Amino acid sequence: MSKNTLPSRSEDFNAWYNTLVVRADLADYGPARGTMIVKPYGWTLWENMQQALDKRFKATGHLNAGFPMFIPKSFIDRETSHVEGFSPELAVVTIGGGKQLEEPLIVRPTSETIIGHTYSKWIKSYRDLPLLINLWNSVVRWELRTKLFLRTLEFWWQEGHTAHATYDEAEQETLQMLEVYRDFARNEAAIDPFFGRKSDSEKFPGADVTYSIEAMMGDKKALQAGTSHNLGQNFAKAFDIQYLDKKNEMQYCWTTSWGLSTRFIGAMIMTHGDDYGLILPPRLAPFQVIIIPIYRDADQKASVLESVDNLNRLLIDNDIRVKIDDREELTPGHKFHYWELRGVPLRIEVGPKDVVNKSVVVARRDIVGKLGKQVVSTDSVVKSVSNLLVEIQEALLKRATNFRDSNTHEPDDYKHFQEIVSEGFALAWWCGDASCEIAIKNETKATSRCIPVSSSEGNKGTCIYCDKDAIEKAYFAKAY
Repeated sequence: MSKNTLPSRSEDFNAWYNTLVVRADLADYGPARGTMIVKPYGWTLWENMQQALDKRFKATGHLNAGFPMFIPKSFIDRETSHVEGFSPELAVVTIGGGKQLEEPLIVRPTSETIIGHTYSKWIKSYRDLPLLINLWNSVVRWELRTKLFLRTLEFWWQEGHTAHATYDEAEQETLQMLEVYRDFARNEAAIDPFFGRKSDSEKFPGADVTYSIEAMMGDKKALQAGTSHNLGQNFAKAFDIQYLDKKNEMQYCWTTSWGLSTRFIGAMIMTHGDDYGLILPPRLAPFQVIIIPIYRDADQKASVLESVDNLNRLLIDNDIRVKIDDREELTPGHKFHYWELRGVPLRIEVGPKDVVNKSVVVARRDIVGKLGKQVVSTDSVVKSVSNLLVEIQEALLKRATNFRDSNTHEPDDYKHFQEIVSEGFALAWWCGDASCEIAIKNETKATSRCIPVSSSEGNKGTCIYCDKDAIEKAYFAKAY
């Protein structure tokens, strides 16, 4: 395995990422500033993520629906903190059909307001609750600084929206969906995030409480990879979402929202990739196996391609996502590099000697060089490939978790804290005062990422910044 022409990941992580996203055929820059074109290879990755998430959503009782992308501006204005939080990022339509609109329309930045308007019409009785809906759509936020997948003017995501009869039910839903995201991250994307409650200054505009999963990237920065919000009764009161309870009394609903986006593709790139390109977790990779036929003349070609076709059908019949690279204009070495760059978990090489020996050469993408190669009998190739895909998935998760843990520390004092967050995560006692949070950000560029649900474990400490009493710890790190 030889390096592709990528910037060094260790020397210029930003350049490495930007170059890799484009060269690996995941995405391209759109013609409008800050927009993104997701290419077929990247979209297939997103589809696999959708399927894995959608299965989990339906298992927890949620159904999909579609809502308009245009929202009357008056809807946004109804919830004070929501409009304050999103106003700088809004795209506003003022002309339609060549005429000035009577009321401007907001291009959906998120759907809490139009959901609130609609739920107020749909929900009348306790029998209508809980209402559990998920949307798959794109949203627009007018970001000033953009980066493919991580932050673009338009991005694709899912956003769940639910309504409940009580606070406890809404809180249970919020935490349940946080756990769904954590399970997806670990078992599908091979990323082991920290998870917990956001600080008041970091929570979603209009939420009572926001929870998030926070992943450590390969440059030791944090990425908020998914969020779940308990909206309390804020949107219910703003949009009059009420129901008649069992005592025949009118009550406001308790609502939640939660979302995970194409930003998670960026998380996988930055967590698993190396100087050769992508390393994709097998459970989500567009292709789990690439087969490369190797031959020199027509006689060899016929026998090799016959063997390759048989192998291809065998793997497909066993639900393995496979592709044959039979392009004749490229050398086998070029093809090796091409698919290494794109992160396919396993490469199978089939040459004339392999046909005679009834074997194939299998190379793992996650292990560089000869140590990642093995010869496998064609009689056992399905079992071997299936086992290797499981091994790679587990190895990537273990590698990511070990990297996270080895770069997360608990500081002894503020000086030690500064050293830790310069290149990693710090888990530190914090008094909860926003002024300390702001000071830490100004002095170190590190922000509070999340507060573990059971961070204090009944203990007390002193704030890492001001030395006041503290009852909980928080993760701090520089972040995307």
